[in-house]
Amino acid sequence: MRKLNFIPLHRDDVLTHVKRTFNNADLSDRYVDICQSEIAQKATPPFCVRYRKHALRLDDLLTLADQHWLNDQVINMYGELIVDSSNHKVHFLNSFFHRQLMTKGYEGVKRWTKKVDLFSKDLLLVPVHLQVHWCLVTVDMSLKKISLYDSRGIAFHENILRYLMTEAKEKHQISFKDGWMNVPQQKNSNDCGVFILEYSRCFGLNKPLHFTQNDVPKIRKRIYRELCECKVHV
Repeated sequence: MRKLNFIPLHRDDVLTHVKRTFNNADLSDRYVDICQSEIAQKATPPFCVRYRKHALRLDDLLTLADQHWLNDQVINMYGELIVDSSNHKVHFLNSFFHRQLMTKGYEGVKRWTKKVDLFSKDLLLVPVHLQVHWCLVTVDMSLKKISLYDSRGIAFHENILRYLMTEAKEKHQISFKDGWMNVPQQKNSNDCGVFILEYSRCFGLNKPLHFTQNDVPKIRKRIYRELCECKVHV
């Protein structure tokens, strides 16, 4: 795993870094542009963050800048960091799971849990990607409750429930089939990829959902740093 102490996301980050280096000198815009360009050129070729089966290059990490959509690599590595931070009481089904389930059914994802006992987990986190939109399905295994967190109100919980019922049948968890209930859907704002990762972090670490759209820029930077350090800040 390779880490860098400073990888600029924004022009303001470069300016802050350079001013700190030169004791708050009054620097021209042209000088900052040159510094930003040089830092990016030096960081890009060798930079890669590796964590288990995941590998993030600088292009992946830069999806966390500004208003860019997060890609699957960022979503899935951060999901695994959440799993490890929860002491594996939470399971994050990666972003390809739902589309595979939708196109190939249970048989298409049956082997995905070959080494995982879903029924020993407290919570399942299921990111769902629809072309340019992310939402999150959570499954509380003890309460038997599926919740959907989606700014557009599209219901995917029925697909997840059918999958779990088939998984329960396959693994002889008969009692698991009874007592399920649905909850009202929660709407969020823009930056859907960031929202589902922050939802996942809060749910996975038993943190309250005390954040708003105004917090998204700093959340993006925090996730960026956590991915570089391969550790969720609890």
